[in-house]
Amino acid sequence: MSSQNRPTSTFKSKIKSRLPYTLVVSIIGFMAFLIRIRPSDSVFLSNGFVRFGGNDPWYHMRTLNFLLENYPSRMFFNPMTNYPNGSYIHFGPLFDQMMAITSLLLGMGSPDQDLITTVGAYFPAVLGALTVIPVYYIGKYLGGHKTGILAAILIAFAPGQFLHRSVIGFTDHHVAETLFSTFFIMFFMLALISAKEKGLRFEHVITKNLDALKEPLIYSIMAGVMYSAYQLSWPGASLFLLIILVYAVIQYVLDNFRGESSDYLGIVGTVTFLVSSILILPFVHPEMGFSMYYYSWFHVITALGALVIFSVLGIIEREFKKRNLKAYYFPLVIFGAFIFGLIAAKITFPSLYSLVINAPHSIFGIQTGGPSTIAEVTSIFYPNGKSAEISFLKVYEYFTAPAFFASIAGIILLSVSLIRKPKPEELLTLVWALLIFMAIYGQNRFAYYYSVNIAVMGAYLGGRLLELVKWDRLEENFGTNVKSLKDFPGFFKSVKIEQIFAVLAIFAVLVLPEYSSAMGQTIGTGGPNGPWIETCLWLQSNTPDPGMDYNSVYEAPEDGELFDYPETAYGVMSWWDYGHWIETIGHRMPNANPFQAGIGGRRGSIEDANQPGASPFFTAQSEEEATKVLEAVDPDPDKAGARYIVSDIEMASLFGEGVNPKFGAMTAWTLDSDGYSQAYWTGSGYQYFPSDRYFNSMESRLHIFDGNGLKQYRLVHETWAYQTQETWHKQVYNYMYGGNIPEDNTGYVKIFEYVKGANITGTVSTDETVKISTTIQTGQGRTFEYSQSTTSDSEGKYEFTVPYSTEGPISGETQFDTAPTGPYVVSYGDTTKEVRVSEEAVLNGEEVKI
Repeated sequence: MSSQNRPTSTFKSKIKSRLPYTLVVSIIGFMAFLIRIRPSDSVFLSNGFVRFGGNDPWYHMRTLNFLLENYPSRMFFNPMTNYPNGSYIHFGPLFDQMMAITSLLLGMGSPDQDLITTVGAYFPAVLGALTVIPVYYIGKYLGGHKTGILAAILIAFAPGQFLHRSVIGFTDHHVAETLFSTFFIMFFMLALISAKEKGLRFEHVITKNLDALKEPLIYSIMAGVMYSAYQLSWPGASLFLLIILVYAVIQYVLDNFRGESSDYLGIVGTVTFLVSSILILPFVHPEMGFSMYYYSWFHVITALGALVIFSVLGIIEREFKKRNLKAYYFPLVIFGAFIFGLIAAKITFPSLYSLVINAPHSIFGIQTGGPSTIAEVTSIFYPNGKSAEISFLKVYEYFTAPAFFASIAGIILLSVSLIRKPKPEELLTLVWALLIFMAIYGQNRFAYYYSVNIAVMGAYLGGRLLELVKWDRLEENFGTNVKSLKDFPGFFKSVKIEQIFAVLAIFAVLVLPEYSSAMGQTIGTGGPNGPWIETCLWLQSNTPDPGMDYNSVYEAPEDGELFDYPETAYGVMSWWDYGHWIETIGHRMPNANPFQAGIGGRRGSIEDANQPGASPFFTAQSEEEATKVLEAVDPDPDKAGARYIVSDIEMASLFGEGVNPKFGAMTAWTLDSDGYSQAYWTGSGYQYFPSDRYFNSMESRLHIFDGNGLKQYRLVHETWAYQTQETWHKQVYNYMYGGNIPEDNTGYVKIFEYVKGANITGTVSTDETVKISTTIQTGQGRTFEYSQSTTSDSEGKYEFTVPYSTEGPISGETQFDTAPTGPYVVSYGDTTKEVRVSEEAVLNGEEVKI
């Protein structure tokens, strides 16, 4: 009887011993969740609007709503962005599917919009809190429960990129990347530990020894599932495949030098990536070829390639032992096999070879040109470019200085431990940390991965400190003597003063700075400000329907062809940062978007053609040049690429104080960014001011000068003003260039419409200076003068093309709230004449004779 009860007794004993740690990890996870939902008031606004953070979270809400509208069909091609080309969607399907399934379950199969937005808003906070679990287990298997608990605390309070991307309202796939990549490492680590402990060999597979195979295989299968989940969250998941392969090569070499079998590693790696290659197959789009950015054959080939690499490494190892070859030849043979593999790939799959060769630089290298202006892809150590001095400001912001340097110390300690007695799980952790460190050198966005490494390595350091004060004995004492609450007083008497000081030191140096930083970084979620929300809603309500069904499934055009848009379709030109807001909130089609599509400009050198798009449009030096760009965006010669242009003060700001200046970024994408500012000696040093080239740019003409004097662009709406550097730009223009414009802050966001313009014609004396003007009043009650001047020709004829109608909007067209307060006034000599212009004349380019 006792023999039969022994397994049950052992199981109950395990549950009881693990219960305290389970409760502690649960409490830590709950605290992580509470931290992440602190800024809920900045997401769920008092007027009922739900404001998601950043740019991509809006697009995930777009794809989530599309998915629920057409379930289970998801969006792969979207013609509602990057007009007139549309965009293939590279987002992984898993993140949206998890939110969709959650919404369907909670909504009993029919979730309403309030439930969908609530699920979407809270989802990143939930995933961020769940990340505590794999981090705890990784820490536990490195240094025991103490290290696991400390690692869980550090990731729960971790500030910076990981916190930003897992806070309420930041509904982006990055938090899913972190969660599943960490689970992947955890299960791969558990598989290694289990396989190593059981002495797993290929003979066990042949003889079907389930006692040896069962546990490692389960962990390996779970590792494969988690790698697939990671891949289906982000198509660039091969970063972690690279980590595993680098680790595997080093582990094989070490095992060979020590005369140990690496069969355990070969079996774990083979099973993991066999499972992954099978699971990713249904999501492959064959038409994408070998693209790393879309789900393509690349994702199957790389998983199968990893499987082949593990097999080849195993064969090489067995041949070495069979032939009794010297161990130092082993890495040379591996290197030779690697070179052979590259040559074979170049011959058989040249596109795949090119991708593999160039991919490391895209992750680990510092970007230049236009891409260097994308905030998340700048180096964490060189946020202002490689030519600038190294900076640790971002490091301290994202990790805190103590946590960052503790992780470096932890890496050093782990390296020393490996030299003394190498363990597979420790080597894996070290390689993982070092390669992610290299990744943040290239792109600071990967700081959300390195936050996990910071937590693990900081906890490893803290765990080693606790070992010095005999913490393991305290844990053993707790497990042996504490059976109920009444046992705690006796246990506390066994705690030594040095153990208390060690805990306080860890708390003060590692935990408290992170907690304090996290509290300061969870005040708000960000996202579109009030003016941008109002602008997008105005676009939706006051501009013509483009004739596209917002949530319909559209088939991608055939290769080499363009999507067939209806005649009523049009684009909205703005900087790429705002494309998702324009589409998701405004239900209009942006020309450029945060996928960096529609930007135009140059990529290679200044000698390249300046491709049409947002960058060359806003930096154009004349209305004629800008219009030429706008017309070139759409391949249809009878149609412009955009009908509306949306500008904000950030786009118009050359330098920034109180705003994030974007004008420099717009010039960088053209690779022609010189001459927009000029240095002047101010007595204490040089100060840079906007130059002629800046004030001549289309962006300046639109936002700073309100489009005054432009023939085919009219202001149709502006939001309220903020206190910005707009006044400074105008002061510079008036003082240094003899201008006479009001030095005030105007609409934070402005919407302009591109029109044919009415042609006002008349006859006066030859070579007569003729001026036309009118007063424009915006919806904010602000007024400014619109004017042009010209000289009559040899026959005394003159002509003006004007964009404003004096008769108000008409049904089915733009319902503008910015218009002339009266008729145009044409003046020459002592003569003045009034002329009224209909909206039809403006839209159709009709002639108005005086």
